[in-house]
Amino acid sequence: MADQSKDGKSGSRREAGWEVTAELLARYDRPGPRYTSYPTALEFHEGVDAAACEAKLAEADAKVDEPLSMYIHLPFCEERCEFCGCNVIISPDKSRAIPYLGLLRREMELLAERLPRRRKLSQLHFGGGTPTYYSPEQLTALLEELFSYFTPVEGAELAVEADPRVTGEDHVAALAGMGFNRISFGVQDFTPEVQRAIGRVQSVEETEEFVKHSRKHGYAGINIDLIYGLPYQKPSDMRRTVDTVIEMGADRAAVYSFAYVPGMHGNMRKLPAEALPGRDEKFALFAIARERFLEAGYVPIGMDHFARPEDELAIARREGRLMRNFQGYTVVPAEDVVALGISGIGDVAGAYVQNFKKLSRYETAIGEGRLPVQRGVVLSDDDLLRRAVIRELMCNFAVDMAGIEADFDVDFTEYFAEDLALLDEHVEAGMVEVGGGRIRITELGELFVRNLAMCFDRYQREERPEDKRKSFSRTV
Repeated sequence: MADQSKDGKSGSRREAGWEVTAELLARYDRPGPRYTSYPTALEFHEGVDAAACEAKLAEADAKVDEPLSMYIHLPFCEERCEFCGCNVIISPDKSRAIPYLGLLRREMELLAERLPRRRKLSQLHFGGGTPTYYSPEQLTALLEELFSYFTPVEGAELAVEADPRVTGEDHVAALAGMGFNRISFGVQDFTPEVQRAIGRVQSVEETEEFVKHSRKHGYAGINIDLIYGLPYQKPSDMRRTVDTVIEMGADRAAVYSFAYVPGMHGNMRKLPAEALPGRDEKFALFAIARERFLEAGYVPIGMDHFARPEDELAIARREGRLMRNFQGYTVVPAEDVVALGISGIGDVAGAYVQNFKKLSRYETAIGEGRLPVQRGVVLSDDDLLRRAVIRELMCNFAVDMAGIEADFDVDFTEYFAEDLALLDEHVEAGMVEVGGGRIRITELGELFVRNLAMCFDRYQREERPEDKRKSFSRTV
């Protein structure tokens, strides 16, 4: 990335011997999945309900010696940021959130009843919302209840999402005392004008203090989230924000593309649409962030994450064993993921299952002693095979064809003949190389990995209503 220049007339950007032009961006800019899952949530349906989930949990329980990954959704926030697309509940009155903890405790009990022989955790993730909306005492009590049913294994990854504006050192210390060792928090952008526009004003000083508290209490893999494509963002702002994050010593950083979908999230209608950067300007923001992180020695992780070379994610990337689940990129193996709380998505015994998004329906199901599953999808053999290929592309930027053939008993080139034909145009564009029994994404192709993964997505080739396609964010 050091050999990089910006051509102000053509809008092109030269990077390490290749060029990203306005024409190339226009060619690759289309709606597409981020592949948090395959199949994506668009394929979920209500035919996969609580009964189907129970059957899958029974299958998962048979794998007695294997640990689980667990996600717990804590949706409450004091106020809503205008860019947010998460499933949250806004309430300045914290007493309103107390009953939710009781519902989670009951769901833990229901889940444990259905997993009588499988109670070990290799990964636990508190997401939100703002998990630290709750007091340290409330979080500790919730964890004590959880650990009476499910026990973290030695070396388990216990992670929490936090907001430095409302998270005190007492929160950080209490969670560390319960075994938490990973922490992630949002910054988005340190530019005051941008912060005011998105409704999230957060100073450099309070963020630095939060990083210090996290280090003091033994957290590793400290992650900071940034977003590009926000109103009023400029290249100089992005450069300054990234440099500040690097100076803070973050172990990891995520640089997410802002998906402006006001039709789906009413809060986004408050954003000044006229101040959003255009496609080419938006790409330039990400290119600057990528350049600064790589120059500082960070390793690219997947399509939009970066990690210091000594971080376990970077090591896994170099060794080709990086994984990804609903909690993000990980090196902690867990074949099955269970999720608690509204909107939580589990991945259990070859099926995705999602809880009710509405609190009232979630509460009703829990009150009736039912798992609060609203929808999901059972993966076919073809889904499982394609998921493995797409995961390798998204995580490790390469696919070992022989490895896939051994795992799934298929002839790769025969089974994926149509997919490889779709990939040909990207080979010609210098995005990917195919040969020697491997598919390898080039450095240029890493910027458009979602487009490349779509070549193997059977659902992308099916006719579907236009409104479904619009559910995906754009790939540029």
